[in-house]
Amino acid sequence: MAIMSGTVFEKAGKYSRLPEILRPLFWDADWNCIDFQRNRTAIIERVLNLGNEEQLTWLLKNVAEEEIRSVVSSSRRLSRKTARCWQNYFGLKEEEMKCFGMFSTNPDNLF
Repeated sequence: MAIMSGTVFEKAGKYSRLPEILRPLFWDADWNCIDFQRNRTAIIERVLNLGNEEQLTWLLKNVAEEEIRSVVSSSRRLSRKTARCWQNYFGLKEEEMKCFGMFSTNPDNLF
């Protein structure tokens, strides 16, 4: 178990709380109720969409790259800009990513 910025974070086992560096990303949620195990995908999406360099570094150190790739491929909540960034990073094709089929991330296809 490791102490990170005053919060407990256990890499190999159950996660109890996220590090303080992620708190600004969850302004709309009760920080004390966020559980990484229960909300993994939503937390990964939020860090990918809104995270700064330090927050993304935390994500890449604490979540397997294959899991992040899976979230990038299956998420419908990534912004177009975020999706393009991670598409390039992982070498994915547009057809492999669900977010490019969504209206909210693809306003070019209105008509």
